[in-house]
Amino acid sequence: MKLLIRKKILQGHNEILPPDDSRMGYLSFSLISLLRGESYKSKLEEREAVFVILKGKCNFEVASASYAGIGGRSNVFDERGYSVYAPTGAAYRIEALTNLEVAVCMSKAHAEKAPRLITPDQVKERVVGKGNWQRSVFDIVDNSVDACRLLVGETINPPGNWSSAPPHRHDVDNLPEESNLEEAYFFRVDPPQGFGVMRIYTEDRRIDETYSVENNDLVLIPEGYHPVAALAGYRLYYLWMLAGEKRVLKPHDDPHHSWLKG
Repeated sequence: MKLLIRKKILQGHNEILPPDDSRMGYLSFSLISLLRGESYKSKLEEREAVFVILKGKCNFEVASASYAGIGGRSNVFDERGYSVYAPTGAAYRIEALTNLEVAVCMSKAHAEKAPRLITPDQVKERVVGKGNWQRSVFDIVDNSVDACRLLVGETINPPGNWSSAPPHRHDVDNLPEESNLEEAYFFRVDPPQGFGVMRIYTEDRRIDETYSVENNDLVLIPEGYHPVAALAGYRLYYLWMLAGEKRVLKPHDDPHHSWLKG
């Protein structure tokens, strides 16, 4: 099963993971790229979404809410971003005030919630791990945001560092020990000609895939452990999105490597 999606990003709406992709049960993903003065509008139908502004500034209208002049970061590495949660069935319109990139993380959803703006000061930063497996994690939509299924955030690996270390999974419904959530990672690299490495594997090795990940790659994680490493000299960013039947993130570390936590 190939879990890496690599597509050239064009102006306008780029569908990267369509809703009917058989590899995933809940998640879909797209990227909206607009020049200053351009706009894009659509409707979510039976999906909720988290719109993460990767670069630029925009006016954003969703359902009955309107957010003027949000965004502003020049890249995903140096600043926390603005995001918008949009509920199931919501119509939305984005107007680019500068050149703009917006990631759209979507999941099947069964309940209509209220739209919400998530500002940079509401994004929670955590420094996780130590040594060459320390990384910065930014929680954008966690359980403090009233969503149906989605959990969304960003991770930045310093040059040469690992994340999802020790390797963890979340594919068994066994709460409170472990939750069952599928996931996807959307990557950026600084400088952009660099790359990282990602492995996805299950206990029985039904899945055992290793990929070189580059700028704008999307990797699907329907199940399995999923560690990531950045090439020496390059920072590695990924936008992560999770969804499942129960909106609880409870990972399980690979017991072969859990000794890393001491």
